[in-house]
Amino acid sequence: MTHSQSVIAVLGAGSWGTTFAKVLADAAAAAGSERSIRIWGRRAEVVEQINTKHRNEQYLKDTELPTCITASTDVAEVLDGAGIVILAVPAQSLRPQLREWKPLLAPGVVVVSLMKGLELGTDARMSEVIAEEFDIPAARVAVVSGPNLAMEIAREEPTASVVACSDEATAVSIAVCCTAPYFRPYTSTDVVGVEIGGIVKNVIALAVGICEGRQMGDNTKASVITRGLAETSRLALALGGQAHTMAGLAGLGDLVATCSSPLSRNHTAGRLLGEGLTLEQVTERMTQTAEGIKSGHAVHELAGKLGVEMPITAAVVAVLEGKMSVDDLGPRLLARALKSEGDY
Repeated sequence: MTHSQSVIAVLGAGSWGTTFAKVLADAAAAAGSERSIRIWGRRAEVVEQINTKHRNEQYLKDTELPTCITASTDVAEVLDGAGIVILAVPAQSLRPQLREWKPLLAPGVVVVSLMKGLELGTDARMSEVIAEEFDIPAARVAVVSGPNLAMEIAREEPTASVVACSDEATAVSIAVCCTAPYFRPYTSTDVVGVEIGGIVKNVIALAVGICEGRQMGDNTKASVITRGLAETSRLALALGGQAHTMAGLAGLGDLVATCSSPLSRNHTAGRLLGEGLTLEQVTERMTQTAEGIKSGHAVHELAGKLGVEMPITAAVVAVLEGKMSVDDLGPRLLARALKSEGDY
């Protein structure tokens, strides 16, 4: 698939959108090619800072951005002539924004989702929402997922990731586009598995964070992570995903990073809940969206529709809905009928 990679639009000026813009700029510099990267942001002060100081201090305070990155609050200006559009906005606000942006897209554009959420009400994955609202084939929608904590990548710490698309040529083309000296993308055609891995791990990270907030030890956390991967795998396989994806970067890799790092928003939100804060207090404290808080409900609903057992997800959702206290969560996390570990 051919498309212009010389102009790339990044919609969303949060930590991951800004970091990925830097990855794209550094990838172009390493390849000796010129690239214009435009970020759309809602807030004028963030946009101005990117343009004048080459920084986004609210989200990445110590990172200097390459000069080929510019920003604007005018989405039409950002999308004008862009051959690749990167989406990095909160999952639950995506659909109405896509409707607004659709008339501004260049023909033949490839859209890349950095989002890890499941839409409330429809239980749709982000790639499905994008293909539907932009009315473009799945072959032009790619997904980037993996153990990708933005702050570490912004500091240029070596990181691997996965670019997934139903069309392998598109996946390869996007992977080439974002291969920086410190960022190594692998490719996959298992979009379902890659997205489900990125979605469910946020819910499991909330559970691990709650355990930490309750001062439970590493045995508990390791048990929850491992059984959480089994839950994620059951759901992915029921939706047509592949088992080997769950053992890879977008499955196990992302789960470990998100569940074990203080840089993870979902882990942090869980820890605060475990320490006794209410959901409202946690939301006030968080400067960025912890997707698991919203997606947990959708994951639980989807599992119910498919008849997939997800006890950790069910327990986390019960805590989020105020139906269970964090004190009662521990015993419920591993509460399944006794069976062989191999029985997924």
